[in-house]
Amino acid sequence: MHSIEPFYNWQHLYVAAEDVDSPFFGREYSEFEYSNTIYNYYIHPQWDDMGSETLYIKILFVDYDEKYAIIELIGEWNDAINNDIMTLKRDIVEDLSYRGINKFILIGENVLNFHESDDSYYEEWFEDNGDEGWIALLNFREHVLKEFKKARIDYYFIYGGELDDFDWRKFSPGQVFGNVSKIINKRLS
Repeated sequence: MHSIEPFYNWQHLYVAAEDVDSPFFGREYSEFEYSNTIYNYYIHPQWDDMGSETLYIKILFVDYDEKYAIIELIGEWNDAINNDIMTLKRDIVEDLSYRGINKFILIGENVLNFHESDDSYYEEWFEDNGDEGWIALLNFREHVLKEFKKARIDYYFIYGGELDDFDWRKFSPGQVFGNVSKIINKRLS
């Protein structure tokens, strides 16, 4: 796991540690000191610790004018023990929502498992986004999506079809947002 880096090809466009409105503003990173772990496996030091023992994130891009954020995740999404959704909602999403962000693209290629609890924070996040907001899931593993469905939280997300195998790395952040928005608008119309 230590060799899995967050996507870095957009750093010339956006760095959360340099964004005064980011929850990670001012954070400093090491390329060589591995200190964060997921179940005793070290992860790359560029991942951001959001206060969970099993789930780490990287805010890859935020556009305050278009009101969207692209966030990459790694680890185990564990609501049963760590209440990861509460931590993500309270410490990351609410900061971004306060600044107008209501469209979230979550990249889950590196989310290995999901363990459920209740859906109250998902419902709250969904409602906070308003009528024009949404939460899209890109490239989550099939078994994780099945667990979301089993936990009945799939209602709060948009996923499936083209979003499950989306080659997002070849696009700019604006293109990712535009393509995801088109897919969502097709489904909603």
